[in-house]
Amino acid sequence: MNERGPNGADRATEERLPRRDWILLPCVFLGTAILLGGSAELVARLIFTQSPAGVEQCIVSNDATTGARGIPNSVCYEKSLETGIIEYKFNSCGYRAGMECGPKPAGVYRIVMTGSSVAMAAHVQQQDSIAALLPEALSKKTGRAVELYNESMAWGFSHSVTLRFKDVLAARPDLILWILTPTDVQRSSLVLPTTGDIGQWHSESQAERLWLHTKAILGSGSGMGSIVDLFGRSRTAFVFRKFLYQSPSLYLKTSLAESDEDAGFLRDPMSSLWKEHLEQFDSDASTIETKARDAGVPFVAAYLPNHPQVDMVSIGTWPNGFDPYQLDDKLRSIIESHGGTFIDLLPEFQVIPNLERYYLPVDGHPNSEGHAVLTGLLAKQLTSGVVPELSAKGETRVGSSGVR
Repeated sequence: MNERGPNGADRATEERLPRRDWILLPCVFLGTAILLGGSAELVARLIFTQSPAGVEQCIVSNDATTGARGIPNSVCYEKSLETGIIEYKFNSCGYRAGMECGPKPAGVYRIVMTGSSVAMAAHVQQQDSIAALLPEALSKKTGRAVELYNESMAWGFSHSVTLRFKDVLAARPDLILWILTPTDVQRSSLVLPTTGDIGQWHSESQAERLWLHTKAILGSGSGMGSIVDLFGRSRTAFVFRKFLYQSPSLYLKTSLAESDEDAGFLRDPMSSLWKEHLEQFDSDASTIETKARDAGVPFVAAYLPNHPQVDMVSIGTWPNGFDPYQLDDKLRSIIESHGGTFIDLLPEFQVIPNLERYYLPVDGHPNSEGHAVLTGLLAKQLTSGVVPELSAKGETRVGSSGVR
């Protein structure tokens, strides 16, 4: 700043911050940011709680010879960020079937259902699941006694199903129902839910797991990328997602921006990675359907779309380079090429409003309302004539390809 002295001469003076202020001001800014961020995280953790462990305590997930399998007569409880406390009770054969395993009752049409977490009803009480609701819905439509024995398993993707398929046949089904989702294809060859040892993971405290995970992130990439990754795993980030994802358009935009591993099945054309996933799935489907055919048991695969797919179909438009129906068409081709019947629920969502109500916003699994909706759609398709023994009273066969 220039100042004029009494004698008219300019005197240049320079105001400078003390050196300590150049250190203190950034520290104050950083401390304030940490305080605000820490407070937000604390409040989020107080409101949105979860149990340190859940259903994985009742599942042997790292057995390469059997795939994921339940521990017989075990009971586990899980509280996720988006649900209340959920009970997982497994029978003496290690399945969350809602009934004991054993011979089929006389005069009952038995469906044995297999699949992964959606079919097992992850984050949903057993009595609210497809497995519990579908038999009654089918009985009302067909006028016959229908029983559904559920052998689905979390982390029980297609290759895991091939390893446990002997249990499906041992239950003496009149019909085999395989519930498919995009994840069943994406992780078709996966047997382990993680690359580490599950038992060791559970023996570590939450603090130890958090520290190990933080060190892995910080040592794996750029500083900014590490910070973004760490924030993305925070409870505060979960709260942001939960409320932002209430908007179908925002949720869809975010979903389509995901990596090829997660959203590649929606892109047209599919990447080489998803083509590899489909090749593995094709091999597993061939194995499963051949065994079903040799046993003389009708085989039906039902495709349940995920949240981004139903949003695209409900909105009715999607960006160039995407196709919500592409995976369905490829799965139909695979299942029918090996002699099975394929039913697709995705077209039904064109006329269902407020689809966000039926999925957990962040986790993505169907909630209890979603299971009820999916049950109704499955019952409609299964009794449309594609399975003659389950044809609805007064209805005729409409063909397995459905209408889109």
